[in-house]
Amino acid sequence: MHFQLSEEQLAVQQAARDFAQTELLPGVIERDTHQKFPAEQIRKMGELGFMGMMVDPKYNGGGMDTISYVLAMEEISKIDASASVCMSVNNSLVCWGLEKYGSEEQKEKYLKRLATGEVVGAFCLSEPEAGSDATSQRTTAEDKGDYYLLNGTKNWITNGNSASVYIVIAQTDPEKKHKGINALIVEKGMPGFVVGKKEDKMGIRGSDTHSLMFTDVKVPKANRIGADGFGFSFAMTTLNGGRIGIAAQALGIAAGAYELAVKYAKERKAFGKHLSEHQAIQFKLADMATQIDAARLLIHKAAFFKDQGRDFVQAAAMAKLFASQVAQDVTTEAVQIHGGYGYVKEYHVERLMRDAKITQIYEGTTEIQKMVISRELLK
Repeated sequence: MHFQLSEEQLAVQQAARDFAQTELLPGVIERDTHQKFPAEQIRKMGELGFMGMMVDPKYNGGGMDTISYVLAMEEISKIDASASVCMSVNNSLVCWGLEKYGSEEQKEKYLKRLATGEVVGAFCLSEPEAGSDATSQRTTAEDKGDYYLLNGTKNWITNGNSASVYIVIAQTDPEKKHKGINALIVEKGMPGFVVGKKEDKMGIRGSDTHSLMFTDVKVPKANRIGADGFGFSFAMTTLNGGRIGIAAQALGIAAGAYELAVKYAKERKAFGKHLSEHQAIQFKLADMATQIDAARLLIHKAAFFKDQGRDFVQAAAMAKLFASQVAQDVTTEAVQIHGGYGYVKEYHVERLMRDAKITQIYEGTTEIQKMVISRELLK
């Protein structure tokens, strides 16, 4: 066992750090305030290979390992969690699922363009009455022979309006319950497919989160991923990997807030000396650094297991459970260290605190992670 990153991994980390500082930091507060999707920045991320990092090079991907991916996710998330969630969905949920379970035709038609960031993908599972209870799909995909007739509504979809390729989970045979669910590839512009209103969110305000409506959308059978009834298994397996990406996002949010807090504590004076010289602040920073390092180790363990082909379900759930709580705790303390300045937008930490909360909700809530972990422990 060793903790040394390879030269390639360090290069990826540095490239992501440089991109975040030069391309994402300018304008990040404005994008948050005005809920502006970072379209130009996402395009550049695609050009640099950040949108299809783990995809095989034969499909235009980077062919990188999961460790490299989480390193890049952490650096991007330190600066702009709205950009990193777009990156996470495209990498973890859309590209990975298509590469692992899609047909060769689907990979040629969709994966190659997704991996370069030429187009962006969306993963459509949640519904008005089916969030954590993903088995209760109300969206239907009626089998019409050579196509499915798709009807229903999806909620809280990341990249909802900016995506061009949507993986939609829908119920085909209600009698079979979760074994009657399918995963379908839907293209933007298909007749009957409408993008609904944009959500006005507390955090990750630069990402475009929308409701999607499907009314008699004809989806060719060729767009079904895997065998008939494989949709629920596809969604759950894909989400297991997605949790590693969101854990890395939570880590990045925490690490970004911590770095700002250290910088501020070294510059700001109170009672005749720098904040960093006060034991109360030193102890806060010590706790924050320890939590961040522990989260990073859990995430890297889950990523390592995934790269080794080992069962990573429990490791991924633990990483997301812990890292998302760390993001909450560390960003709150970062605001506290900044005092009144931490409560205003100029110092960034209030935004990071708002961004942190969603990491305890999407891709499986904190409660769902505990269910997964306990189930794995008691097998």
